[in-house]
Amino acid sequence: MQLEEKIWFWALLSIPLIITLFLILQLWKRKVQQKFASKTMLAKLSPNKSIFKPVLKLVVLSLAFACFTIALVNPKIGTKLETIKREGVDVVFAIDVSKSMLAEDIAPSRLKKAKQLVTEIVQNLTSDRIGIIAYAGKAFPQLPITTDYSAAKLFLQNINTDMLSSQGTAIDEAIQLARTYYNDEDQTNRILIIISDGEDHNDASTDIAQKAAEEGIKIFTIGVGNAKGGPIPLRKNGKILSYKKDSKGETVITKLNEDTLKMIANEANGQYINGQNTNAAVANQIKTILNKLDKKEFEAKQFSDFKDQFQWFLGLGLFFLLLDIFLLEQKTKWLKRLNLFNENL
Repeated sequence: MQLEEKIWFWALLSIPLIITLFLILQLWKRKVQQKFASKTMLAKLSPNKSIFKPVLKLVVLSLAFACFTIALVNPKIGTKLETIKREGVDVVFAIDVSKSMLAEDIAPSRLKKAKQLVTEIVQNLTSDRIGIIAYAGKAFPQLPITTDYSAAKLFLQNINTDMLSSQGTAIDEAIQLARTYYNDEDQTNRILIIISDGEDHNDASTDIAQKAAEEGIKIFTIGVGNAKGGPIPLRKNGKILSYKKDSKGETVITKLNEDTLKMIANEANGQYINGQNTNAAVANQIKTILNKLDKKEFEAKQFSDFKDQFQWFLGLGLFFLLLDIFLLEQKTKWLKRLNLFNENL
């Protein structure tokens, strides 16, 4: 299903406003009528006046308005499911979300730069399947292998350094988890792209990278940060309160460790890429690498031939509108028999 003009959903907020105004009007009417005559006298003066009918008219009008609003949104339904043949490779992104990625030695920050790079790379892809892993002291699956690039961008927006309670930087955990992502045994070209500042609190990364290479996984590493490094800001409500300090009370300076990233890439037949280059330059470099690889054909199912459905809601809205016109505020015979709200007592 597709929604063509989602902005019209805001119009639905007027329904609670209409209901509130109706209730205020009814309370005002009752107050004025009580000044004019007693409840018994009013019942004798207008015996056929219904309490239920105005409420029913309000409900009908609200339904009509809701239907017209949905008609303006114009929902579309896919009427045909197509299976499309696509060729590509499986690309998994492992993004470092440890606290050191908050350093701002590269603008706007290491983590934001990493997310910008992945977004740019994804925009350059055409038919490859992608997955996302976030890692710090532990690795956490964010998005399984998919062709849904929109979902990938959505998950990227939500990645932050607070999503994992286990702090530290264990690149080996990310590689180990990535090995479980490639569920297609026929896929010969499996790509893992690690975006990190290279700080590794575990010496097992190169060994795990070697095992991944034996399974046909090529690892490319992208370093974000610079050799001079920078402090790790501690923020609250977007403002820097202080900087992270060690046990001696000295400000921690985190630096880009290119050597670790280069060793991991070399062990897995990959390549190290400097993330200080422009986003477009890094994305083009990755695109060139992927274009040289053999592509695997796979099937991707998607809906096509989306048809407008607004006419159904437009017709239903007109029906409720006509119903409201014929609903007079006087009691009818069937309403008297129902005796709603004990109106005949």
